Amino acid sequence: MADTSGAAHRAALFDVDGTLVDTNYLHTVAWWEAFRQAGHHVPMRAVHRAIGLGSEDLIEHVLGADRDPGQDGSISSAHKALYATCFDRLPALEAAGDLLRALADRGLRIVLATSADGSELAALRRAIDADDVIAGTASSDDVAQGKPAPDPVERALELAQVPASCAVFVGDTVWDMKAAARAGVQRVALLSGGIPRADLEEAGAAAVYQDPADLLANLDRSPLA
Repeated sequence: MADTSGAAHRAALFDVDGTLVDTNYLHTVAWWEAFRQAGHHVPMRAVHRAIGLGSEDLIEHVLGADRDPGQDGSISSAHKALYATCFDRLPALEAAGDLLRALADRGLRIVLATSADGSELAALRRAIDADDVIAGTASSDDVAQGKPAPDPVERALELAQVPASCAVFVGDTVWDMKAAARAGVQRVALLSGGIPRADLEEAGAAAVYQDPADLLANLDRSPLA
């Protein structure tokens, strides 16, 4: 079991979708279909670049601020229903659970920071299969604003009981990097979500790795060392 006492002096904060579980493209297709059902034909690349935002922000990012906001609820509900059909087969990225356990063994407190909640979060945690070392989860239910606002990362810091200077955030999107930067937390990015290295570095990533397996293999030379 992970140490959940106040003795932990460092923390590793993790995004989930695209960082620990290979779901970004599943989300992209589900959102694309939800938009199509609502009469909006949008390119998948535009949807993919918005993955990681909360539902309302994602819809605005894709359709623009001048859209009919009365459709937002139905589009979001359609996405949830479509994505839920994958819950029983969400694929963890290679070595995701091993990475969390390796960090916990080094005394870091593991906290997830995700826009997922409810049954979606439960499905993601089943895929990761590392509940024994996850000390807490900051979900969309816990914050007023999602990424790129700092709220999810700040909530994760509260759960980890460490200051920003003693934590590293690992994510896969520009929104992750921006949220962690605004919270004053060092940033590590993974390419497993499909976002280009240059974009992640421009958004503030201090180091970039291919996926959890690559980060685990280079852990001793990473900001998490």
